[in-house]
Amino acid sequence: MRYSVIAAGKAAPKMADAAARWLGPRLRAGLAVYANASAVPDRFDCVVGGHPIPTEASEEAGRRALSFARALGPDDRLLVLLSGGASALMALPAEGVTLADKRATTDRLLRGGADIHALNTVRKHLSAIKGGQLAASTAASCDVLVISDVVGDDLSVIASGPTVPDASRFDDALAILQRFGGADAYPRAVTDRLRRGATGAIEETPKPGDSRLARSVTRVIGSRRNAMNGAAAEAIARGYEVVRLEDPVVGDARSAAAAHLRAVLARSDLVRPACVISSGETTVHVTGRGKGGRNQEFALAAALALDPARELRVAIASAGTDGIDGPTDAAGAYADSTTLDRARAAGLAPADFLDDNNTYAFFDALGDLIHTGPTGTNVGDLQVILLA
Repeated sequence: MRYSVIAAGKAAPKMADAAARWLGPRLRAGLAVYANASAVPDRFDCVVGGHPIPTEASEEAGRRALSFARALGPDDRLLVLLSGGASALMALPAEGVTLADKRATTDRLLRGGADIHALNTVRKHLSAIKGGQLAASTAASCDVLVISDVVGDDLSVIASGPTVPDASRFDDALAILQRFGGADAYPRAVTDRLRRGATGAIEETPKPGDSRLARSVTRVIGSRRNAMNGAAAEAIARGYEVVRLEDPVVGDARSAAAAHLRAVLARSDLVRPACVISSGETTVHVTGRGKGGRNQEFALAAALALDPARELRVAIASAGTDGIDGPTDAAGAYADSTTLDRARAAGLAPADFLDDNNTYAFFDALGDLIHTGPTGTNVGDLQVILLA
């Protein structure tokens, strides 16, 4: 049997390459949708979309993916490879909604601190491809492999679940707009669509039990725990006693950082030198005018929570596994018990930078940004605390 392949997300080039090598002559055709210009295998068309805000190329990618799937028949097999970022990179607005409407909505939700569950609930109900609609559009059997960037690995949230049933409803999406600024603060086409959907005037996304999804099987093949495994192996090799915290780090970055650090420092079972590893995904409520990301905000809030008089040999790093933290070229930042003293010696007021959401400038001035460049995948954020 020959396969057609759609790979979408930050790991799309690598996943497409692996699929091409595995399938060999069984690969009929492919489409790769990703964030940065990368080489893709022969027989793959490619589209470079936008992230975290969708671009015109993202809309073109969504249109081409839907056409690609619709062209297949019941004797065909479709392999879909999804990874973090696919929601923005492969975006096709629903009828009556423009790309500009979706951009404005996504931007407002992100700046308001909406988490990925809330964000993708809205996205699914403004889309012609998300929320199970990609798989519902094809007559082919559909195998889906997913690298998860979502805490809890909810298949309906990862990439906005284009191949799985969607249990959320239009009224859920409308309630999220009300929660983050009020529905009237969003483009009229967006609120009109969600209100019409909530009254039943627009067909819902495919729900559990929808027969159109019966031939689609979706599986998670990678998640934040893989990043934790890699960090743990490296720390052990360097002589650290490793403690893994399996509960995800979530919530507002500022409050989560302080609470997380205090909980770690209060533990009585740490054998030093210790390396405490955690992962998850926080949010930032943007009220300032600066530049930064959730990991940089997490690191600065952690620095402010450290007591240098007591915790002389503590370091913490928080970084996005995709190598990109917010709208910056950094993956995250590093802080330790000397951060505040070094900042003040340089004439920097840490709390002011945090209040202005200007954490990039703060850590850039100290030389404590973490730069990895785009990694070509995304499994959320990783936090590492070292205690000597």
